[in-house]
Amino acid sequence: MERRDLFRLTAAGLAGVAVADGKHDFPAEAQEAREESFMMFPGNYTWSAAVRGAIATSLWGGSDLGEIYKVTTALKARVGDGHAWFDAWSAMARKVARLAEAAESKGHAATASAAYMRAANYFQTGERLLQPRTEESQQAYASAVTLFKRGIGSVPFLSIEAVEVPFEEGKSLPAYFVKRRDTGSNRAPTVVFFDGLDITKELQYFRGVPELAKRGIACLILDIPGTGESIRFRGMPARFDSDAAGTAAASYLETRADVDRDRLAVTGISLGGYYAPRAAAFEPRFKACVSWGAIWDYHATWKRRIEKAFAASLSVPGEHILWVLGVSSLDEALKKLEDFRLAGVAEKVRCPYLLTHGERDAQIPMEDARALFAAIGTTDKTFKVFTLEEGGFEHCQGDNLTIGIAYIADWLSDKLDPRKRA
Repeated sequence: MERRDLFRLTAAGLAGVAVADGKHDFPAEAQEAREESFMMFPGNYTWSAAVRGAIATSLWGGSDLGEIYKVTTALKARVGDGHAWFDAWSAMARKVARLAEAAESKGHAATASAAYMRAANYFQTGERLLQPRTEESQQAYASAVTLFKRGIGSVPFLSIEAVEVPFEEGKSLPAYFVKRRDTGSNRAPTVVFFDGLDITKELQYFRGVPELAKRGIACLILDIPGTGESIRFRGMPARFDSDAAGTAAASYLETRADVDRDRLAVTGISLGGYYAPRAAAFEPRFKACVSWGAIWDYHATWKRRIEKAFAASLSVPGEHILWVLGVSSLDEALKKLEDFRLAGVAEKVRCPYLLTHGERDAQIPMEDARALFAAIGTTDKTFKVFTLEEGGFEHCQGDNLTIGIAYIADWLSDKLDPRKRA
């Protein structure tokens, strides 16, 4: 099959093809009938998952339900049209950004801050599903970063600082350092938070980073190679050796007077579920590690997806993998993904470890989660499966983000508390 034909079978074509859950292939009608989570666009997993994610961010200032409703209503007749998706979300982002500017001009800093943050999230919600990338999408992402930075100064209770983490060969990784304002210069336990395949540091903030701050844990959210600004503007494609970014982050944190260097942890969401244990395996300064969603053998994952012509449930269009890896063909992508495996690496993780996984994760099968957990070297390890009954059963608890991040934040709080570690 030609590459152009493969990518024709993305979100627009999911309604009539099989959807894989790791054990069986379900026709789209059966998938919809068994679906227990909110589906704004029945039959289109990619768009529905993105809308669920956008709604969830409202808990941390990333969206407003009324604004989301206007966007999704406008898209009802154009389901699967990536350009329509991009245009609708971008239009709402510009509208909300104008609200922010009007509030700022009147001296209403709190109102302006909230609107700037929502506008940034809307721009990136629209941009992340657009393939191929365009100059317009690049501009949308740049606008999102600018708006996010304009908004962070007046976020209630939180200090959000844009920083650069020195990396190899004179490069640096863009990041945000987030902590409670009232911690001052006190040394706080700190978590390094890795993005996933299609998440950015701004989007990641809205997936519950404030929950860490509530528990007194600071957070360094950074765009490692293959994510966010690092791939879009700095020419750094994804690479298997995330331990390089982990070590750079740990070294940077050691320079900060407000970080407790003896209480560092690393976590990652989705593909970050591979990046985090890889970093912990080779960086002893990390005292705890979380995989928010399992990744065991990413080469095998994409091989299955390609063989099914991207008919499985995907969070982004299939072509995204080429762009992230910096390659031009599926064969090149698979070759580069050969090293994205945790066999032989997971055994080296010696710090306390948490793996969370959804019972009905439509992207990564449960057997991958079991394989990863069995291989982790430490005896202090926890495997939390979120079930259909309790919620959180989707990929990275996309159907109930609240309980997912709460469980992770509580676990980290316990592991990084020196009284409980003693």
